[in-house]
Amino acid sequence: MSKLRIYITLTIIIVINTGSLAQNDDSSSWVMQRTEHGHPDFQGYWFFGSRTPLQRSPDLGNKQAYSETEAEELELAMQNRLDQQDAPLEPNRGAPEKGARIGQEADDAFLGHYLPAELIPINGEYKTSVIYHPTDGRIPRREGFLDFHAKRRASGLKDTDGPEGQNLSGRCLMFGAAVPSLTPGMMNPNLQIVQTKDHIMVLTEMIHDARIIRINENHLPFNIPQWMGDSVALWEGDTLVVHSINFRPEQSSSRTIALSDEFELTERYTLVSDDEILYEFTVVDNKAYEQPFSGHRILTRNRPEERVYEYACHEGNYSLPGILAGARRLESENNN
Repeated sequence: MSKLRIYITLTIIIVINTGSLAQNDDSSSWVMQRTEHGHPDFQGYWFFGSRTPLQRSPDLGNKQAYSETEAEELELAMQNRLDQQDAPLEPNRGAPEKGARIGQEADDAFLGHYLPAELIPINGEYKTSVIYHPTDGRIPRREGFLDFHAKRRASGLKDTDGPEGQNLSGRCLMFGAAVPSLTPGMMNPNLQIVQTKDHIMVLTEMIHDARIIRINENHLPFNIPQWMGDSVALWEGDTLVVHSINFRPEQSSSRTIALSDEFELTERYTLVSDDEILYEFTVVDNKAYEQPFSGHRILTRNRPEERVYEYACHEGNYSLPGILAGARRLESENNN
């Protein structure tokens, strides 16, 4: 038995087998669309955003799901916040006081409407977090772990000491977690799936990241870190199981999912209706986390007109020399 198959067998112990969960009440009459090769057909444009947070609020404890009434109240509160953001700004408002925070209310209102005020249920349950294992819905970070960015700071390097200190999205290299669709993004959370017999391609809209997944192949024989890792997959019934290793250390994120050189990701894609994919994942990284953790959510099919648009990322390329030059200027002035 290959290392990949052994790993997936162990992962199944952690991941709840929800591949058979259908989102619609008429699941008995639903016929899964398949490719000419007989596999489930994932092709098309999908929305992977979610108002369900990645981690559960600590005050909810082990509460796995909201009641329907609680979900409706949360959606109403979300919509009220969006309506407040959308309200016209007072044109005659005064200048902020010296030292006060300069807000970006116009941008905040624009960005706040990327996700509708809607909680997407899984098998009829409104989950309190994407992460369901451990049972507290929290990422089990290992105390004292230093990722790529923390090691840079510990060595005395600042964010503006070189381009490597800037975030990947600002440099137009990557956007989001180790795999862009791993966490529910707030901006343009759209992706396109193209499928052949031997490959799956997942293109995410933000920074047009194209992820190529090889089917029924082994991992590459060399350990060279890659953007989005080295991904291979196999079919487990009608579920596509993707295993990824060898990620670039710069892809670690202190805000979402950190990673070390031992980071391993297993994803499971299961069609549960014509317009929904049950997406599950398990992260294993003994350096960064006390134990493996798992999450799941629903990807929904976009309408035909909601395609992935070109993401012409250039701001970081043009502004980065100015950012670094400004930092050198400040250093020069402070040293005089």
